[in-house]
Amino acid sequence: MAEWSDAIGRQIGVLADRDGDIHHVIVGDARGIFIPELEDHPLGRKVLRGLRLIHTHLKSEAINQDDITDLSLLRLDALIVIGLKDGQPDNVSLAHLFSTDAKTSYEIKGPFPFQRIETAFEDFDMMVSATEDSLQSQRKGFDVKDKRERAILVSVSTGPRHAQEESMEELKELADSSNVVVLDTVLQKPKEINPKFLMGQGKIKDLVINALNKGATLLIFDQDLNPSQIKAIGDLTELKVIDRSQLILDIFARRAHSRDGKVQVELAQLSYRLPRLTGKGTAMSRLMGGIGGRGPGEMKLEVDRRRVRDRITLLEKQLESLSRARQQRKSRRVELGLPIISIIGYTNAGKSTLLNNLTKSATFVEDKMFATLDTSSRRLRFPRERDVIITDTVGFIRDLPKDLFTAFRSTLEELEDADLLLHVVDVSNPRFEQHMKSVDKILSDLGVSQKPQLLAFNKEDLVNREEVENVCKRFSGISISAKKPETFHKLMAAIENKLWPL
Repeated sequence: MAEWSDAIGRQIGVLADRDGDIHHVIVGDARGIFIPELEDHPLGRKVLRGLRLIHTHLKSEAINQDDITDLSLLRLDALIVIGLKDGQPDNVSLAHLFSTDAKTSYEIKGPFPFQRIETAFEDFDMMVSATEDSLQSQRKGFDVKDKRERAILVSVSTGPRHAQEESMEELKELADSSNVVVLDTVLQKPKEINPKFLMGQGKIKDLVINALNKGATLLIFDQDLNPSQIKAIGDLTELKVIDRSQLILDIFARRAHSRDGKVQVELAQLSYRLPRLTGKGTAMSRLMGGIGGRGPGEMKLEVDRRRVRDRITLLEKQLESLSRARQQRKSRRVELGLPIISIIGYTNAGKSTLLNNLTKSATFVEDKMFATLDTSSRRLRFPRERDVIITDTVGFIRDLPKDLFTAFRSTLEELEDADLLLHVVDVSNPRFEQHMKSVDKILSDLGVSQKPQLLAFNKEDLVNREEVENVCKRFSGISISAKKPETFHKLMAAIENKLWPL
């Protein structure tokens, strides 16, 4: 290696496995080598890849920062550098990862005179084994049997810090709804957004290394990433990289059970992926399994854009057909002459629980975001032989992904038929006012903001009584606990006054 490296004036490297077999021979330039994709040696959930890199430095210099970055990002067993002098091996240095509470996450041995290589590294296999054990112990609470995705949540924003923190809290709730284990959160507030990585290149590498140290399998960005950003970040790491919209799509894919819901989710997924079916194949293929690639719309990257467009066209036709069926059901309701109440509100506000306890039904309920995707309609009887149709709807959320909004618009358009919008608000949530504004914005986008509304502040039992009363006065609403039917008398009276005013 030394002779050839000196003869051609380029660095030369080899990647060897633990059996000593050479898997790659790399010819670089005078300043460095360019490590190829390592698809045959995936990292997965392992702490080390099982490969070690040996390469030359044309001058007798030791290990540099680029070497350490490669070692850390690629999770190599070890990195060995041979320094040359007059065309011959002069010295040798070794670096390996190192689990420590200190800032340095690696250890460098050497440089040693090349003649001492055997004695200097005679405990090499023991060192690799100790490094693996040390790194594994750093992953606190890591259970190899736990197959859930393990994520680092990332927010990069130039906006107010408090808004960034609130958005991150919501991202945590979304991750929990998608059964993701959150290992850490990272908030970056740069002076300006880096168009390639959102944050600076040094920061993104530090982020990836931190994620690998903690055993993450996934990076979730709170900001929407464009295709080139996903590719650029994906080029740095084998971790899957998704954004907030893709996480929400994953939740919808898990929760859609009706024909309407499945078609709408698949349409949204394909519309989201279509512009991302270009660029580096390996980076995109990492998006297609597990989080961000689940559900009825799951397709391989290799499918060409024409087939995806054809599928989108077919789904749009199916959606039109389903829409006609909804129109027929609407006509039957109109014939009955029953008022329609639509329960709306931010996701996880307690809408389904309220519907169940109002109508003594059993709609699926779970304390997670977007537990209900499929609309449910029930009949509710009032005194004096008065009946209404009351309908649960999909929960709203801040900045609902454009593709999802488009796909679910036909379902949400049922709000146009409502005689009353019952807006349920989780008053125990510290961000309930922002949630109300998000719901109002979506209603405005749908063109139904002028519909009669009734505000019901839910979970009154979790908040100080005086505080709840002040909120009700301020927003002209009433308070309830959706889990306690004995609190419904004010709600029922308010609905009667709205639908049948004296």
